[in-house]
Amino acid sequence: MTARPALEIAVTSPAGARAARENGADRVELCTALELGGVTPSAALVEAVAAEGLPVQVLVRCRPGDFVHDADEVALMVAEVRSVIASGAAGVVVGALTADGALDTGAVARLAEAARTADRPVDVTLHRAIDQSADPVAAAALLPSLGLTRVLTSGGAPAAAEGLAAITAMVAAAPGVEVMAGGGVRLADIPALAAAGVAAVHLSAKVRAPRRPGSVWVPLGAGGASAEQDTHFVTDPGVVAAARRALDATD
Repeated sequence: MTARPALEIAVTSPAGARAARENGADRVELCTALELGGVTPSAALVEAVAAEGLPVQVLVRCRPGDFVHDADEVALMVAEVRSVIASGAAGVVVGALTADGALDTGAVARLAEAARTADRPVDVTLHRAIDQSADPVAAAALLPSLGLTRVLTSGGAPAAAEGLAAITAMVAAAPGVEVMAGGGVRLADIPALAAAGVAAVHLSAKVRAPRRPGSVWVPLGAGGASAEQDTHFVTDPGVVAAARRALDATD
């Protein structure tokens, strides 16, 4: 009998990790700037989220934008891998591509090697850089030789439900690597994703934080965001609980 997929929730705070834990998540992925696709959180934030009790997979991404990283950026992320593991991360979420859209196996190997220097087992996940690669299934086939634990993917599609065929192919192409479906996942998508044979389902379960009444808003950054858009995301406990119920129903 196939094991029920795990539930991973993307969070940005201890409160988000608490909401995930209290509503049935198996683990969390931690980042900051979720509205930019996520970047590496501080050591103090990793410590605070790890104290909430769930295993914490920490995104190591030194900047927003593409996944083609130069030598300085790779060196920085190697140092960040070591830092977040020392701060209590159960795993790291990493990735890099070459300019022609292939998996940058040299950079990924360096990041994975940095994680393996810990004095305890550490998960290493390839993040959604794979979805911007020229051939996500071919990239997934390289992961066993790199010693990665899992891969987070939408199958190269804008949303995981649209990439089911590629996700199924990744499961076959990367034996021993956990394929985790993520990216635009809706609650209604969970049964089909589970049927595709994924090891886990990843949701952000996010909602925009409400603006406080009476607060004054002045634009501080580029892009012309409105007062409603210029905010941060928080974890919706109801979405986490509903996702847990949907996964439990796939048993």
